[in-house]
Amino acid sequence: MTRFPYATAAAAALLGALFSQSAAASCYVVYGPDKDIVYRAPEPPVDMSYQIHQTLPLVAPGATLVFTPDNFNCDLTINKLPLASAQGATGSSMGTVGGRPARADRG
Repeated sequence: MTRFPYATAAAAALLGALFSQSAAASCYVVYGPDKDIVYRAPEPPVDMSYQIHQTLPLVAPGATLVFTPDNFNCDLTINKLPLASAQGATGSSMGTVGGRPARADRG
């Protein structure tokens, strides 16, 4: 019998939590309304701390954002987004989203 059965479970849970952090997206692709790629890069085109339906229309109206955990075919960056819109929706200075103030940090 082991003296610390919970220690093994805790270690396994900690290890799983550490590896789950690395499950972030590695490639972001934005398809325009005509299904052409308007953005592809390892960095998100919008502030991902907000809901996508609030931020993506500010950058690319009618577009769809797809993100994957691998970076296959993401080494060639494509950015056909308007510069002013992209900066307004991705910067940390974004004060309002959809006409209302940003949510307070609950951390």
